[in-house]
Amino acid sequence: MRKLILNLAALVLVCLLAQISDAQQPARIPRIGILAAPSVSFFSARVEAFRQRLRELGYVEGKNVLIEYRYAEGKLERLPDLAAELVLLKVDVIVTASNPAIFAAKKASATIPIVFGAANDPVEDGLVSSLARPGGNITGLSLMTPDLDGKRLELLKEAFPKVARVAFLWGAVGTRGNLPLTGMEAAAKALGLKLQSLDLRGLDNFESAFARAKREGAQALITSPSPRINTQQRQVLDFAAKNRLPAMYPASEFVEAGGLMSYAPNYADLFRRAADYVDKILKGSKPADLPVEQPMKFEFIVNLKTAKQIGVTIPPNVLVRANRVIR
Repeated sequence: MRKLILNLAALVLVCLLAQISDAQQPARIPRIGILAAPSVSFFSARVEAFRQRLRELGYVEGKNVLIEYRYAEGKLERLPDLAAELVLLKVDVIVTASNPAIFAAKKASATIPIVFGAANDPVEDGLVSSLARPGGNITGLSLMTPDLDGKRLELLKEAFPKVARVAFLWGAVGTRGNLPLTGMEAAAKALGLKLQSLDLRGLDNFESAFARAKREGAQALITSPSPRINTQQRQVLDFAAKNRLPAMYPASEFVEAGGLMSYAPNYADLFRRAADYVDKILKGSKPADLPVEQPMKFEFIVNLKTAKQIGVTIPPNVLVRANRVIR
């Protein structure tokens, strides 16, 4: 009996010591990885919107959450290595955007949850099984890009009805191949416009694309959502300004930096909502069970200072539709 009591006492002591040891161990701080294809400067407003929403949800960076940042600076070939770095750091979730970065994250890990703040068409591109039930380890927010291409071209035509030839600056990325061009060609045909395709294969052929646009008499410019174009934002804006080309862009960052017009989802809102996904995942939800959402806010932005600089006038019937006017 005495031996039994001693054994029980020893067992209780071991359990107490284990509990004390566990209590003394600092709680593990969750780690978020951000993987971005464009530059730090272009992506900063979106990241700040994400971080602001995290703060509202009770996360304080460096205190109860850590964030690892990886930017490809438009060099898409760097994305696989950057994604692999985040996996080696054992992040709890990867937040990303644009198909090249999303696919790099997906290839790097089939188990770490991945939240995309902006994806072109996640079902068509094979990222998720369906919007309602994504399956796998990926979920987030869709851009509905195919519908937006035609709307951008339509607004450009309404603002400048005499324009007949539009240069389309785009780049094939990921699994989408020529889809951006196919969609824009269909929209141009419906509007009676001649579309001039300027396909970018890398960061080193912007100048040749611009030279061709001038040589073939482009009267206006429209660009597709592209990490390469985003990273070379200043170069694109300078070309449009120097040649006095009315231009339509796929993100507000271009207009805020001096571009003429943009029509796009509100990316800050998308990345705020991405923070809600991360919060749910860190609290135990599985990406497979979190439906992919679509944009709720769209913005048509016009920069009247740029209009004056390049010598064009935005008609009142178009200007009145703008959500924001930069004067």
